[in-house]
Amino acid sequence: MPTTPAHACRPAAPETTPRSAETAPPGELTLEARLAATAAEMTLRLEHAALIHAVNTAHLPTPTTSPGDTIPLTPTLQPAPPPYPTPAAALLQRAHHRLLTHGWCTGARTTPSGALCLYGAIHAEAAGDHHLETRGLEVLMDTIRREFGDLADSIPAFNDAFATSKVPLRTLDRAALLADARGL
Repeated sequence: MPTTPAHACRPAAPETTPRSAETAPPGELTLEARLAATAAEMTLRLEHAALIHAVNTAHLPTPTTSPGDTIPLTPTLQPAPPPYPTPAAALLQRAHHRLLTHGWCTGARTTPSGALCLYGAIHAEAAGDHHLETRGLEVLMDTIRREFGDLADSIPAFNDAFATSKVPLRTLDRAALLADARGL
């Protein structure tokens, strides 16, 4: 009896093509219809879960903030970075670190808890050196104008224009870089 080699012709497997809406037998849903039904079911489940969450948390007080409130920052236990070699850049860097460690506020130069605004932090870190403080404030205002144009006409107005510390702190950090680049 002759043997057939392993590579001998075999009958071809039937072609499988995806079913479309025209070829689906009556009573069977297409893939698109099943996906739409699943999406609708998940939407209903999510809405139901959101309603249950709203009911279960309705009794909890909602915190409100107003101008002058301290916006808490995540505490940082990292040491201050090495200071810039130039005096104004080092001042701005110290002010930035002070805001990170003591907190940032809006609507006041300082709060009873020790949080400071941009101007208050620079003033505190200058420690009475008015020339250094003025130079640091000038570089910060120049940085504000470069990034935001005429958004604010003063540093306190710029500080109070934000609800969180993210943009003011980033701007102060960039001002320190600019002061260092200028050799101030």
